[in-house]
Amino acid sequence: MLLSGIFPPITTPFYPDGSVYYKKIEANVERYSKTPVAGIVVLGSTGEAILLSDDERRAVLKCAMEAAAPHKVMIAGTGVESAVETLRLTEYAAEVGYDLAMVRTPHYYKKQMHPANILAFYRTVADRSGLPVVIYNFPQATGYDIPAEVVIELAQHPNIVAIKESSGSLDKVEKLVARTRSVKRAATVTEAFDAVTPRMLKPATGGSNGGGELVSIAAAAGSWSTGGQPPKPSSASVSVVGGVKTRQKEVGFQVMVGAAHQLQASLDRGAVGAILAFADCAPTACYEIYAAWKDGDTGLAREKQERVTQAVPRVLGELGIPGVKHAMDLNGYYGGPARLPLLPLTGAEKNEIERLMAALKS
Repeated sequence: MLLSGIFPPITTPFYPDGSVYYKKIEANVERYSKTPVAGIVVLGSTGEAILLSDDERRAVLKCAMEAAAPHKVMIAGTGVESAVETLRLTEYAAEVGYDLAMVRTPHYYKKQMHPANILAFYRTVADRSGLPVVIYNFPQATGYDIPAEVVIELAQHPNIVAIKESSGSLDKVEKLVARTRSVKRAATVTEAFDAVTPRMLKPATGGSNGGGELVSIAAAAGSWSTGGQPPKPSSASVSVVGGVKTRQKEVGFQVMVGAAHQLQASLDRGAVGAILAFADCAPTACYEIYAAWKDGDTGLAREKQERVTQAVPRVLGELGIPGVKHAMDLNGYYGGPARLPLLPLTGAEKNEIERLMAALKS
């Protein structure tokens, strides 16, 4: 499955009393769906997933999925400390329609998190998961940094398709890209090489019972019902699912990053995209860096990167989720309060964020 582009790991909105504000989840997801981001991550670290009950996690997953545009890739954060609970939440995410599961590294029993433990954990989850798995490494939060050698070994598993590498180490990104180049897989994409998932094809085939098989142009040409004509193919490699033109693209193990202030540098080292907490409050500004880089306009990418880099260390790095949520409030999204033990910002901190965010697009 293709994962290039920018993905916001959305926040979980709360009422002042700390209960989940589901209507604001819907509003935020609908707004993100109108931006140029490639997809949406639900229940990542920025979503305060660790502060939610299991029932709340399931309700948030369902609410966000129902509000999302059908063409956005949807990733569910399903990592829990045990493989059993991770699989249960992953199974639920699959039931409500998610495309991938993002599974953070288990970390509570740090002294026992040897390579053998991590390999067994991820292989067990990947073997039994109905969704492709994205490894999630965030040592600043977990205190555990998955070794590159373990990731490289896990990349060989056919159901482990990517990593979100949030350590901030550009050397590690470069190493992961270089050492997983031998992994070759085929991904279904649109004619314009945008991502296609099985969920996206269901409406064109009458739902899950409507067939959904890829057929070649030649085979489809004689099978269209009278009164209609098949879409004209742009090349012999194009296939048709219902009325949707698709093709195959070779992808490897995909390295994504989580540091917005290093986005251009990470792309230069082979990352395919990013899951950025800063994209919660400035998705278009983050996308513009990626788009300029993809177009080969290094100067423009650098200019866009510098604007983001000025804000990220303070808004996100130091003020964290409350900082991101206030920045969202400034840019037309609902941020609102965080859950305790995260505290509200001071007036001075809010003023500082307003100054830093003044020139950044939502």
